[in-house]
Amino acid sequence: MAASDRMVLGPLVGSIDQGTSSTRFLVFNAKTAELLSHHQVEIQQKFPKEGWVEQDPKEILKSVHECVERTCEKLQQLNIDITNIKAIGVSNQRETTVVWDKTTGEPLYNAIVWLDLRTQSTVERLLKRIPGKNKAYFKFRTGLPLSTYFSAVKLRWLLDNVEEIRQAVDDGRAMFGTIDSWLIWSLTGGKNGGVHCTDVTNASRTMLFNIHSLEWDPELCQFFDIPMEILPKVRSSSEIYGLMKSGALTGVPISGCLGDQSAALVGQMCFQDGQAKNTYGTGCFLLCNTGQKSVFSEHGLLTTIAYKLGRDKPVCYALEGSVAIAGAVVRWLRDNLGIVKTSQEIEKLAAEVGTSYGCYFVPAFSGLYAPYWEPSARGIICGLTQFTNKNHIAFAALEAVCFQTREILDAINKDCGIPLNQLQVDGGMTNNKVLMQLQSDILCIPVVKPSMPETTALGAAMAAGAAEGVGIWSLNPGDLTAVTCERFEPQINPEESEFRYARWKKAVMKSMGWETSEAPSNGDTSIFSSLPLGFFIMSSMIMLIGAKYVSGAGK
Repeated sequence: MAASDRMVLGPLVGSIDQGTSSTRFLVFNAKTAELLSHHQVEIQQKFPKEGWVEQDPKEILKSVHECVERTCEKLQQLNIDITNIKAIGVSNQRETTVVWDKTTGEPLYNAIVWLDLRTQSTVERLLKRIPGKNKAYFKFRTGLPLSTYFSAVKLRWLLDNVEEIRQAVDDGRAMFGTIDSWLIWSLTGGKNGGVHCTDVTNASRTMLFNIHSLEWDPELCQFFDIPMEILPKVRSSSEIYGLMKSGALTGVPISGCLGDQSAALVGQMCFQDGQAKNTYGTGCFLLCNTGQKSVFSEHGLLTTIAYKLGRDKPVCYALEGSVAIAGAVVRWLRDNLGIVKTSQEIEKLAAEVGTSYGCYFVPAFSGLYAPYWEPSARGIICGLTQFTNKNHIAFAALEAVCFQTREILDAINKDCGIPLNQLQVDGGMTNNKVLMQLQSDILCIPVVKPSMPETTALGAAMAAGAAEGVGIWSLNPGDLTAVTCERFEPQINPEESEFRYARWKKAVMKSMGWETSEAPSNGDTSIFSSLPLGFFIMSSMIMLIGAKYVSGAGK
């Protein structure tokens, strides 16, 4: 490629996309939104106990460095000048909680992942302090119900259970952050002057943030007993936070930050009230832009901050339906059951049968999120017969993702009053054409997938490129690049869709009330571990023997 050709590319923007299952770094052309190159590294999830999900913050940071360096190498192989990268955006898995030592730069514990359930007893203890044990008590301040999902209860657990963290807080050495804060602090210098900040979208997922005043809420911090001095400074989603301090992109500003679902909303260009998108990743997240007005759901949805694209720009809100398990169910079929070797094989298995044959899969591995918020639920597969095989289970797993989306779409339609006439989709699972067709069939509306599915990374890049002091990406509606899309239309009649959906709802009901936070202390599941039950069984046996003896004596 000649030097004159390289100049045509114009300014470039990099995007760190740190998700639950992988880290990626992608580089876009700021004028055309074209994806030029990227690199991806899978992230290990640790499950030290049932219901616990952790990740190593140092592994996450290392994966970011690796992705940045490898992508820059690929660009140089394409003869693209990396000095044209003028800004970097960050998009991240939300709620996942990290506490680290600001003097050493070392994490003080593994990151507790958003899916983690260890805090159920913490939630129940906190609920006892709320009038009527009302989970929605803080809803109008935070937009959120009290749940294991959000950062405040994870941080409370860490303070209650990790002596090293308590000591670091007492010594003034501790810093808290979600993954964006950990990455930005580390990349802008770490213990040598790193910037400790977050953006409004990530702050709105902690349960410590007032979504109206856009500040940490002292009363919420007092309720959760969180010291405010360990919290990051809250900034807009589009401004220069600091400069990269090492690697191939040293000196490049980090100027965009959005929680992954907000980033996807921006990347899908859902800037108008009523526009919505659904992202299919580890979980599944449907966001509907409600503009500058915060709308509170009557049907189990969250009110969250969509974005604030500049210090002086207005904040915009969204209604969100959150599903814990989407792509994670495919990973479970691959890693835990071993019915496939790669995630892509699920589509082939499902396509071979084209039906679940009456089998329904509720993947409530972490309880049920929207619209139920039921932590006692657990995963079930029901409707099994001798005819059921792994193909039917694969199909039922994909169908489960679609049914869960139907539930949150129904809730959004009820809250907004205007039903969506199509669904914009993105995320890794949208490459599965069987899934996309199933989704259209179950929703009875068209599903629209952009030809460039990396909308989460694109959203973070747009925010970074548009930041004051960078100014290389225009967010004016007339300047936004038109996106080519693939469209999936419903192919079954609504009656069949409703029948299958009703059966799914029946299965969901059967998954509830399965688990409690109270388990036998010694793990003894014998019937005799219950004294009343054991006594009843023993006395019954004695009575039966006695009766037999009496009847024998009477012969």
